[in-house]
Amino acid sequence: MTSMGKTRRTMSAGLVGAALALTLAVPARAGETPTAAPTDTRPVPAADVRTVPAAGRHHGPALGWRLTPTGSDARFRGLAAVDRRTAWAAGSKGTVLRTTDGGRSWRNVSPPGAEGLEFRDVEAFDARRAVVLAIGEGEASRVLRTEDGGATWTESFRNTDPRAFYDCMTFFDHRNGLALSDPVDGKYRILSTRDGGRSWRVLPNRGMPDALPGEAGFAASGQCLVSAGPRDVWLATGGAATARVLHSADRGLTWTATASPVPAGDPARGVFGLAFRDRTHGIAVGGDYRADRPSPEAAAVTADGGRTWRPSAAPPPSYRSGVAWLPYGRTSALAVGPTGTDLTTDGGRTWPTVDTGSYDTVDCTPDGACWASGEQGRVARLTHHRPAGRP
Repeated sequence: MTSMGKTRRTMSAGLVGAALALTLAVPARAGETPTAAPTDTRPVPAADVRTVPAAGRHHGPALGWRLTPTGSDARFRGLAAVDRRTAWAAGSKGTVLRTTDGGRSWRNVSPPGAEGLEFRDVEAFDARRAVVLAIGEGEASRVLRTEDGGATWTESFRNTDPRAFYDCMTFFDHRNGLALSDPVDGKYRILSTRDGGRSWRVLPNRGMPDALPGEAGFAASGQCLVSAGPRDVWLATGGAATARVLHSADRGLTWTATASPVPAGDPARGVFGLAFRDRTHGIAVGGDYRADRPSPEAAAVTADGGRTWRPSAAPPPSYRSGVAWLPYGRTSALAVGPTGTDLTTDGGRTWPTVDTGSYDTVDCTPDGACWASGEQGRVARLTHHRPAGRP
């Protein structure tokens, strides 16, 4: 099974103007050589804002990502946006960064001795408490937790089963969370915590459907396992003849599986990222992550909690690994991937491209900030601006 970065066996105009004026009114693999990520407060030049007009328009607000100065060259596939000022990023070479000033500066809070780990997911509760997931076969899969902003870390889980490979995790609240492993003995393995990540246990798999031949999760963006509300959770699959989405309404004890229209039939294809704005409305993104391969029907939507999925009428133009609903409005979301960012303002039906920079994952906060992260230390804030000469 091949996943992004792992080889297995290795608005309408009115909405943009009204909602995003609130949303954006804030200041702006293993084997790699470990590199420190010092705090860097140098201003980001205007050239680092990459945009195209929103929704194909040539006037009015344009959307784009403004890079923030991380001082790191790690690849950040894990991202947790807490609020307008606070965000965490986790990535290659055991790197964890945190900002508490809206991205003006980032602090390297990486766990000591973690240089050989590949962090692919981070879940943060506030500026002090966060949980990070390292991926890999056997003991490479680990969970670490901090309660003091990254000053100290505690390892709360280390996988001892060589058949397990953990990909991503999600939390329902500050105490209850799950982590997903690729199939073991023909079924996905689910890890559960009830104390905020301090301890974990493997859930029984009696309520888990059989995995398809070759099926697994993708550790590409920390979004192959997502939750909405106190009990609902979904997991995304790929690598098999069909790309599926599995749903549980009881925090991972029992599951139902549904086929999606996202391209499958190859270890490099499937659903890479999910986002649910409530327990019924969701978006799936993916495709074929290989740069030289097309990804038709790279997005799908559901309005019934994942019981059925329909393809987007005008999907993103290529593979996308991350997706997030915008914090204001009920029909707008962003999808990101190596070739750009797309914005839907009609609930996932159409996806005009609004930025051409490379990002792996995206996250938005309830108080109105959207962040994205990816290769070469890239972490950015979503901005909107008017073309030169316009009021």
